[in-house]
Amino acid sequence: MGTEHRLRWNSAAIMLGVILVVGLLDIKFITWAFLGAILYFAFIEAGELFKVDTISLIPYAAIVWVAAYFFKDPVLLVFLAIITLASRLAYDKSVDKKDFLPLFYPLASMLFIWSLYLNYGMKSLVWLLVIVALSDVGAYYTGKNFGKTPFSPTSPKKTLEGVYGGVGLATIVGGILIASTSDISFFAALLLAALTSIAGVFGDLFESYLKREAGVKDSGDLIPGHGGVLDRIDGYLFAAIMLYTLLQIGR
Repeated sequence: MGTEHRLRWNSAAIMLGVILVVGLLDIKFITWAFLGAILYFAFIEAGELFKVDTISLIPYAAIVWVAAYFFKDPVLLVFLAIITLASRLAYDKSVDKKDFLPLFYPLASMLFIWSLYLNYGMKSLVWLLVIVALSDVGAYYTGKNFGKTPFSPTSPKKTLEGVYGGVGLATIVGGILIASTSDISFFAALLLAALTSIAGVFGDLFESYLKREAGVKDSGDLIPGHGGVLDRIDGYLFAAIMLYTLLQIGR
């Protein structure tokens, strides 16, 4: 096993260990702090990709995230940050409109993840984790063994066969998991898992687009063997919005 491959596996093991501890403890403050730490690094990396100075934006994100701890439906709070920044833009024309971008990506998505936890409990984050992870694993192995048809010019290594394999695996296992741990019907659970998986695929594709636009291979180098935080959570940022929205529709 090469050094880079070993680093990748070691980092993955540490990340999985931390996630398991947070999940098993299932304490509101610890979960909020853990997600907040992820948001902080993802926010800075997004600023690099968007070529935005996030130093002046961090206070906005921090205020919103602190407020989110006390709100039942924190996704609404992203609008607080947006209208505050819009007010500043109207008052001081020197503000760059691109400053809005990190407030949508990744802040808004992280608020959806936090809202999932507050409204549907830790099990909903497990659903999210399993669906997106299996989408990645299924896509990798299916694409490696059967991939022939390019999926998108944005990510040349991805194949349509890989996407089908990943979504298929995530749909079946995710559907079974959701149906067995909730009162959601099996058919609805399959649909929920499938649409969440598809959203995750495009979340990954969107970050690939941002990296190509920025001319970089990874969003950062914080995680040895894996790149940046955004490289690890890109699929979750879209998938969480889809999962939360669908759960709200069926409420």
